[in-house]
Amino acid sequence: MIVTHFLPKFQVSVQSGQLAVRSALEKLLTQLEPLHLDVEEAGTIELVLAEALNNVVEHGYPPSSEGGAIDISCSHKRDGLHFEICDQGLPMPSGETPIGSKVDLNVPMQDMPEGGFGWFLIKDLAKDIDYARQGNSNHLRLRLNVRSA
Repeated sequence: MIVTHFLPKFQVSVQSGQLAVRSALEKLLTQLEPLHLDVEEAGTIELVLAEALNNVVEHGYPPSSEGGAIDISCSHKRDGLHFEICDQGLPMPSGETPIGSKVDLNVPMQDMPEGGFGWFLIKDLAKDIDYARQGNSNHLRLRLNVRSA
């Protein structure tokens, strides 16, 4: 089926903190309900955005900071959902997203890495990923494919 109606652009804002990611995801998925996404599409959106937002909460606004706003905008276009996550936290190391290499899970439990899966998942599932530091703000843009319905 061809898309004849696109969602209007919308924005969700949350304050960084312990419940920020859960709150943002609930608000975003509610806004996306008119698309009647299947379970797999909704799960992919939730996974990618959860990983990206967790990075902002944990690294952009670390516990030693006062925290701050996280703004997520979404535009629905022919080629999918375009998200932009903006915050005024710490910049990405080296001014770019981490490589996101696949992690070897074929190791003893005590040698398993604690993290490192997030950027691999984001880069595996999202398209057109772009990060820029503009002034005091971080801007992460990415696109997620959704079916044409």
